[in-house]
Amino acid sequence: MTETKSVLCFGDSLTWGWIPVVEGAPTYRYPFKDRWTGAMAAHLGDAYQVIEEGLSARTTSADDPNDPRLNGSVYLPSALASHLPLDLVIIMLGTNDTKPFFNRTPYDIAYGMAKLVGQVLSSAGGIGTPYPAPKCLVVAPPPLTPMPHPYFQGMFGGAHEKSTELALQYRNMADFMKVEFLNAGDFISTDGCDGIHFTAENNHDLGKAVAQKVLRIFEGFGAKAA
Repeated sequence: MTETKSVLCFGDSLTWGWIPVVEGAPTYRYPFKDRWTGAMAAHLGDAYQVIEEGLSARTTSADDPNDPRLNGSVYLPSALASHLPLDLVIIMLGTNDTKPFFNRTPYDIAYGMAKLVGQVLSSAGGIGTPYPAPKCLVVAPPPLTPMPHPYFQGMFGGAHEKSTELALQYRNMADFMKVEFLNAGDFISTDGCDGIHFTAENNHDLGKAVAQKVLRIFEGFGAKAA
């Protein structure tokens, strides 16, 4: 009998399942089957357990001045210890780091992602256990698109250009740290009506692409930073 593999998905609203609305907010969450994590789980089948850790507005390692819960690097070590044993951690973050008040370059954002990768790779043992550290897959979110709401326009002023450079910086970082990489922008664009979030179709397409990558990783055919 094949042992079930555990996959932790760590991300922001794109992982949480935010349904885009023209007015920006408030909104609701896609049902599990229409989130990319759920679509991935459907493609992977019963041999995989998918664990979601999505939080809207989460950053890689930046402190949001309005909400102390959003620094991903503060929470990730606890999440890793909580969910061990893990076989793979998928991290898709960076969109929120492009906000102008963080004053981060695309390289700075990749450096923040590198901190998270390091936390994954050094997570062996957890708390009182001998479990090994899981594998890590970095996913670059697709570039932002035009935003109809003026508040989002201000929140992400100048972020569109940064978001287009994240994939290259993440690929270089993943190659350097010898972890897996996938560029979501190779499979989807940001088609949500708010210019930030995914449609249900986006989620299904991305979930299928990530599932195929996950299968290659565990089959031994996934090339580093491919």
